Amino acid sequence: MPTSTAHSMYAVRQTGYGGPEVLQVARAERPVPGPGEVLVRVRAAGVNPADWKIRAGLANHRFLQPPFTPGMDLAGEVEAMGGEVTGFDPGDRVYGMVYPPGGAQAQYTLARADMLAHVPSGADLVQAGGLATAGLTAWQALAKAQVSPGQRVLIHAAAGGVGHFAVQIAKAHGAHVIGTARLEKHAFLRRLGADEVIDYTSEDFTRVIRDGVDVVLDPLGDDYGHRSLTLLPPGGVCVDVRQPNPGRPEVRAKAQERGIRFTDVTVAPNAKDLADLIALASRGQLRVAVQQTLPLSEVAKAHELSETGHVKGKIVLIP
Repeated sequence: MPTSTAHSMYAVRQTGYGGPEVLQVARAERPVPGPGEVLVRVRAAGVNPADWKIRAGLANHRFLQPPFTPGMDLAGEVEAMGGEVTGFDPGDRVYGMVYPPGGAQAQYTLARADMLAHVPSGADLVQAGGLATAGLTAWQALAKAQVSPGQRVLIHAAAGGVGHFAVQIAKAHGAHVIGTARLEKHAFLRRLGADEVIDYTSEDFTRVIRDGVDVVLDPLGDDYGHRSLTLLPPGGVCVDVRQPNPGRPEVRAKAQERGIRFTDVTVAPNAKDLADLIALASRGQLRVAVQQTLPLSEVAKAHELSETGHVKGKIVLIP
């Protein structure tokens, strides 16, 4: 990719709604930070399922009028700051979240200062670039569930972006973790700390788990919510993190009938949670599993891989 000039940059531009072909890399004006904003030189931009769902028009983001820049996860260095920003200096390593239309899949992006946190020295920016969205989703979901030592926690799609973080965070809370994943991902999950792993392609998790569970984290929806409720006792917790999930009202009603606490989570970025999450990583209790890094020019390939639903951990773009 050619080098950007002093006042320009290269950014992914989504030109319409549709397949990966609507994504192009083009020269754009480098943004200027306003009050409360930080201009970040992006070194790594994680790819999330939300990115391709927005691209395909499947998420509730039709208010976005193309062209716009996609992407939510970022890590990089502070380039400049607008007024009213404190706690950051040029050159500081940071990570966090942004939202389209000024997304993260660009050489530079603007981020609200309260949606960023410092990356400790020695921490890898590529890993930090894949942490924020899925990591915060898992962190906030398990916080809502109030996971405590000794509890049995079932995590569906445990090898995916949210799932592989949830396995590690639940273990850091002292839980007994059960994950569902394809057989070829079982060794990966055991390395992350999973106590039990179930191959959902050949086994019915409701039959394999004989002692029930205290908490379920469900990023899949469909029939997984209904089936998971059969494993929870009254007072148990089911956390739905699928966005959007049209089947949620029915599962919520069934959970209420059984005395099960049902809650859903939409990620809400804030500086404190971001700082707590990166601190967990710095202590060696949380690892971002990066399946593949790709240059910004291969953003369409990154979307195609994410859309398969079989990514192990995260895909990260390098602007």
